[in-house]
Amino acid sequence: MSDRKATVERNTRETRIRVKLDLDGEGESSFDTGLPFLEHMLEQIARHGLVDLEVRAEGDLEVDQHHTVEDVGIVLGQAVAQALGDKRGITRYGHAYVPLDEALSRVVIDFSGRPGLEYRVSYPRAHIGNFDVDLVREFFQGFVNHALATVHIDNLEGRNAHHIAETVFKAFGRALRMAATPDARMGGEVPSTKGVL
Repeated sequence: MSDRKATVERNTRETRIRVKLDLDGEGESSFDTGLPFLEHMLEQIARHGLVDLEVRAEGDLEVDQHHTVEDVGIVLGQAVAQALGDKRGITRYGHAYVPLDEALSRVVIDFSGRPGLEYRVSYPRAHIGNFDVDLVREFFQGFVNHALATVHIDNLEGRNAHHIAETVFKAFGRALRMAATPDARMGGEVPSTKGVL
């Protein structure tokens, strides 16, 4: 497979986002977003997905965290799509169950070329620190729209909001890793009967 790296920048009146990604990395990460909890969750994607990930974000945090979190998801999705290229020879599908104490979440990914998010996660409180848990869904919606992936996210057990969120991001990282992994048995072909994804 060719070099599976991407650097994507997106600048709007609300945010300035830069994501640097290596799908064949070692789980190294570096963040500067102004949102410590988001950075903690992005670190889970990098570490458990074994991708090298650098995210720089400047957003209108004085207004709300929404624009920054959503736009980081958008740019991450664009970077993954760019790094995957035409998707020849990838596994395409990935899934993971991840527990953390009482919490258990499942994430399933299909790099189908069609954006779709099924998100079934409930939190026992509205905020983790000062981070609005509603923004987790917005992050993943931004990702699927621009990675052109179908993603199912289910929290199966959990009472602690931090544990729930962390299992979601860890499972996402593991599922991403599986789906993006080259499959030698595909022989470099696109994993679809259509011949294109």
